[in-house]
Amino acid sequence: MRITDIQERQLSIASNIRNAYIDFSKMTLSAVAITTDIERGGRPVVGYGFNSNGRYAQSGILQERIIPRVLEAPPEDLLDASETNLDPERIWRLMMRNEKPGGHGERSVAVGVIDMALWDIVAKVEGKPLYQVLADRYRGGQADSEVFVYAAGGYYYPGKGTDDLVAELRSYLEMGYDTAYGEALEPYGLRWYEEAGDPLDYQLQARLAATYALPLATGENLFSHQDVRNLLRYGGMRSDRDVLQMDPVLSYGLVDYLRMLVVLHEHDWSPRRCIPHGGHQFALNIAAGLGLGGNESYPHVFAPFGGFADDTPIEGGRVGLPDVPGVGFEAKRDLYELLQATFA
Repeated sequence: MRITDIQERQLSIASNIRNAYIDFSKMTLSAVAITTDIERGGRPVVGYGFNSNGRYAQSGILQERIIPRVLEAPPEDLLDASETNLDPERIWRLMMRNEKPGGHGERSVAVGVIDMALWDIVAKVEGKPLYQVLADRYRGGQADSEVFVYAAGGYYYPGKGTDDLVAELRSYLEMGYDTAYGEALEPYGLRWYEEAGDPLDYQLQARLAATYALPLATGENLFSHQDVRNLLRYGGMRSDRDVLQMDPVLSYGLVDYLRMLVVLHEHDWSPRRCIPHGGHQFALNIAAGLGLGGNESYPHVFAPFGGFADDTPIEGGRVGLPDVPGVGFEAKRDLYELLQATFA
């Protein structure tokens, strides 16, 4: 088995929304297509990947360092023990060759983009959905049939007022999301208190945890298992109530996310306390396959990269997963058509 080509393209996910810290008017992402010499249905197996919103395209790092290391490696160095499929762990180590420790903010995103595409290939070669591949490898074959999801929204738009916000939140309820923002605010029994300060200010997080009894959430801006370890050591996070939101794509991919789960286990945390940032099918597969607590969702923004399969509606705040080999891009028509057109 060989990788025959890796392509990267920078795509726009610009929107006129903003949150309290940044606007998304110039937001981009990197999308990749990895082609192999393995065929399924008479066509080469192609794996696709892209980075989550909030971090920009990583074209320079990908094209100058990460992609060349993969393409220049001996093909046998990319394979698992069976020599019939790719080994994301081995390829991860290859991608990180000659990279010094630390500095996780940008290259972690580039590695994560390739990692998504690799896992898409691995599952397609096995002929299984990614969530089932992960369940088979790490949970004795038991995947969750559906996953809790919550709607990310409430962003600032030019001219958006209270009536517009109310209409937006009502639309989420109509879509099937049932953790309602208005209900959570009354009587201020928030579902969780998220990202109260700088993501690396563990002392601030610990001080907040010491005075705020209800659930806290953080982690979407931590990009390595080392950062997560420091959060659990020094951030005062409480394993009985708090929520960890690390994004598998932004943090060196699923390979390093698995290391995060090892760190959680070492600190007596359940994977059910993890609800990844990202709002896309890759994170949803990981949540179902590894038994996490849920997944973020973006009903109205970052299309077509956000969201889930076309035939899996939100019901009671939960979503099912399609029986499609790989990550399941093919079950999301608008996204799959864009990827095909981009890498034609």
